[in-house]
Amino acid sequence: MLTILAAGSVFFPGLFLLSKQCLKSIPALRWSEGDAVIVSARLVSSVQAVMASSAGYMIASSCDDIIEDQHWLTSTYILFAVPYFVYDIYAMFMCYWYKLRVKGHEEASAAPQHMASALTSYLRREFLMVLHHVVMVTICFPISVFVRQGKGDYFQGIMFMAELSTPSVCLGKILIQGRPATLHGLLPLPETAPRRGRRRSGGAPAGQRLQSALRRARLGHPLRGVRGGAAGVPGGEANVPMSRGLGWGWGGVEQVATQRRLKSYR
Repeated sequence: MLTILAAGSVFFPGLFLLSKQCLKSIPALRWSEGDAVIVSARLVSSVQAVMASSAGYMIASSCDDIIEDQHWLTSTYILFAVPYFVYDIYAMFMCYWYKLRVKGHEEASAAPQHMASALTSYLRREFLMVLHHVVMVTICFPISVFVRQGKGDYFQGIMFMAELSTPSVCLGKILIQGRPATLHGLLPLPETAPRRGRRRSGGAPAGQRLQSALRRARLGHPLRGVRGGAAGVPGGEANVPMSRGLGWGWGGVEQVATQRRLKSYR
């Protein structure tokens, strides 16, 4: 029992430190301390989830009697995984500590300056998750190993398989974090197209539509789509070529149509 506990106590923190050091030292990456800590914590959580779900599948698939059948991997993996929950409390705090110091983070202005205040803020924000880990170590672990007396290994395996979604959750958190430095070297990110001018409902940018209208006016094409009611013409549209000028007799309508059209593109 103590050997398995010691193995878990070395494996999970060791994997965290190893992955963090690799992310910081590999020439192609050279990540900062904060980015390396956050991604390493997600990596360890994903590895633990894959191991737990694999063990759960082997346990559940080998039990014909869901109450009496036993599998050696049940108690073994419970002992191995208990140190993970203790380590994960520390890892979550380190992620929280570095997130507060990310430039542009929503809580960066209110980031605690001392470790004690940061720890208090972390416990207040992540209270339910910390409570879950403490309950797993202090209550669920003794019940699973000592109280149940080897019964119900099938249900224990089903509970292990609930960890199957954790890798996707961890990846989602990294993507939501959305910093290019965090994802550089792991995932190809699409380039963001440059923003253009504000578009109207017609689909073309406002500046382009305005230039098109002025070009049509210089060529003498009529300005369509402007009601003539405002200029004294009941109904219909003012389709007056600008090349004829004011002397044609419809100069007032022509000016109103042009002004209305230009205003519509502002």
